[in-house]
Amino acid sequence: MLEAKRIHFCIQNRPIVNQANICLRAGQLTALIGPNGAGKSTLFRLLSGELTCKHGSVTYNGLSLPQIKPKQLATLRAVMPQHSIVSFPFRAMEIVELGLLLSNQNHPPSTIREVMTATHTYHLRDQLFGNLSGGEKQRVQLARVLAQIWEIKPYPRYLLLDEPTSSMDIAQQHHILQVIAQLKKRNIGILAILHDLNLAANYADNVVLLKEGAILNQGPTREIMTPKNLNQVFDYPIQVTSEGPKAPIYISSLPAESPLITYTFKLA
Repeated sequence: MLEAKRIHFCIQNRPIVNQANICLRAGQLTALIGPNGAGKSTLFRLLSGELTCKHGSVTYNGLSLPQIKPKQLATLRAVMPQHSIVSFPFRAMEIVELGLLLSNQNHPPSTIREVMTATHTYHLRDQLFGNLSGGEKQRVQLARVLAQIWEIKPYPRYLLLDEPTSSMDIAQQHHILQVIAQLKKRNIGILAILHDLNLAANYADNVVLLKEGAILNQGPTREIMTPKNLNQVFDYPIQVTSEGPKAPIYISSLPAESPLITYTFKLA
């Protein structure tokens, strides 16, 4: 279990993450949701160990994060940040192979091919990373972090993803989230920052709602993603509809009774 207790982080005495408690269990996909500036990426970086938490604690499978050595941490969790800068002319396959560097273990030769096939990037393997489209780069970076935790292990592991479907078209968004959801069967817990509420509603097992650095609600998706809770988080009227307990959830930010706003421009 990945657990954070009362973690608090400030910049110039301004709370960015305020007394947050969060629990990520293996076998579940948890979506972290909130408006811009809510503190999602900061909370993400605290959980991953990129930022040091001075107040509160973060533990992986009962081990305190500051006490876990980098190589050991690399066997417990993989992290895909929102942006990754590549300054050298690496091929796509070489980027994916970087996911295996920190591990002391011998990985099956098929690992790279499997993760690139799963992310629809194997056909890009010999192309320069810098020449790829934004969505292709995202999928290659995802393949890299998947390679790190792809092999099945007896102990729980964790995958932390910051906007994993950005720059992707609709078909690729659904495909990637289906791949991510399948990782739950490998004793892996996933935390993903998602901006698309419909994707979060229909793929996440649990949801964490964050606003102004504070966690307002968290729990099972259908219990948490209600109009009242979402309105409170985003300060905007949001509708949530579903035809049944197991039917898809549809979320709309434009109430049916509200008129569309149109603009007229006069050309000189």
